[in-house]
Amino acid sequence: MRLPQLQRFDSDRSRSGELEPVGVVDIGSNSVRLVVYEGAVRAPTALFNEKVQAGLGRSIASKGVLDEAAIARTLDGLARFRAVLRILGVKYIRAVATAACREASNGAVFIARAESALGSKIDILSGAQEAEMAANGILMGFERPDGIVGDLGGGSLELIDIKGRALEHAVTLSLGSLRLMDASGGKVDRALAVADAEIAGVPWIGQGAGRRFYAVGGTWRALAKMHMAARNYPLHMMQGYAIKTDAAIAFCEEIRKAKKLGDLPAAQTVSKSRREGLPYGALVLERVLRRIRPSEVVFSAFGVREGLVYALLSKSEQARDPLLAFATDYAMLRSRSFRHSEELCAWTDALFGPGGPTETAEELRLRHAACLLSDVSWRAHPDYRGEQSLAGVAYAAMAGIDHPGRVFLAMASYYRHAGPSGKADEVADLSSRLVGLLSNRMLERAKIVGAAVRVAHMLSIGRAGVIDLMPLSYEKDRLVLRIPRTYAALNGERLQRRFGTLAGLLGKAPDVRVGS
Repeated sequence: MRLPQLQRFDSDRSRSGELEPVGVVDIGSNSVRLVVYEGAVRAPTALFNEKVQAGLGRSIASKGVLDEAAIARTLDGLARFRAVLRILGVKYIRAVATAACREASNGAVFIARAESALGSKIDILSGAQEAEMAANGILMGFERPDGIVGDLGGGSLELIDIKGRALEHAVTLSLGSLRLMDASGGKVDRALAVADAEIAGVPWIGQGAGRRFYAVGGTWRALAKMHMAARNYPLHMMQGYAIKTDAAIAFCEEIRKAKKLGDLPAAQTVSKSRREGLPYGALVLERVLRRIRPSEVVFSAFGVREGLVYALLSKSEQARDPLLAFATDYAMLRSRSFRHSEELCAWTDALFGPGGPTETAEELRLRHAACLLSDVSWRAHPDYRGEQSLAGVAYAAMAGIDHPGRVFLAMASYYRHAGPSGKADEVADLSSRLVGLLSNRMLERAKIVGAAVRVAHMLSIGRAGVIDLMPLSYEKDRLVLRIPRTYAALNGERLQRRFGTLAGLLGKAPDVRVGS
């Protein structure tokens, strides 16, 4: 007997089996990293991610050559990466090198040896190309970015202006953390004048005033991690973490002036290999922010590597919303019915139409993402679905969303399973800390969306093709649910209770009409 085709995407193989892995090798001035992505898609997931803290650019400023010990570490790492790529069956490999290799007198000789070790061609990016790929990474990770992108590596700082998908004014400055450490003889105060002089030579930098500054690079991500620890911040995700400019400047100044960085409690969250460059990274960020005066600093986990993948996408794929692309892919992989998740988006539209609460374009976008993600924890034990969905969505590797938006999605998913008044003991502490990142408006909307999905699942039992027959509408002070006579038996006590809860959240009286 043939089963009805209610689910187009009902197994993990349905999507992942169609994708061709993409390998990216990034030979930076400080670290060398391999990331293997599941495929060239709008919201790629890393199948493998490993780095070697080689320090190739440690002596570029003083000696002009790549350090021999660092070369040996890099070549060993590339040989391992070659074996990993072979095991994973990766056919498409994009390998690039940045500031240290393009400036060192022995850079060309090293690249030849590196290509032999890796078994693949390695392109040396120019400063302009590096800036463009960093900006592409921001395009991969953010919806409609607007500001200046700064990518700090060990050997250089790339700056580029971005608005939507328009890029302009790319520049490379000799302000990498390792370069500054080398040029200043390990004296942070000596590096101040160098940084100020370099930044002063960028005539267009003031165009970033009042806009965002997108911070890219491992050193700046480590600073964000320290800032999170110092604040006891509840959401340990780098992507989209934002700090107001004055607070960021003050924190960077504290790091720069610390007599012994390791004595700061927050420094223990950062690896020892990364700590020595932190004062220089803090110095550069502080001086850039003082000159630009952006509205805030937004940290990005997406950079050159993701930018290289973004460049492989078609124009139509690049134009997709990164958050909704992730939510769609995740729903395909984990929901009982992707079609039903799609139907929820349209079904809940009626709640935010005439007679209901107003909705901004960003709120609509978040609601649709919440609907797509609403059933991804259905395989968990029923007693723990709320807990599972809260953590699973809050910590998902999604992009195109800020931290309050991420928490909104997590809480909407939690309320979908636990109910709008639910607060299981296992998640009470985490949920209360996360909720602190939300405005009252966002929290109430998360409850409404969660309650609406609970009602929908009482009607559809998670299957597609049902809720479209049972529309919602407003009539004066009433929220109306119409159920066809053929589905009259669904109108039981539990449905009425859940529907009453939804209506109450909307300030309406519940009205279930069967056969009308």
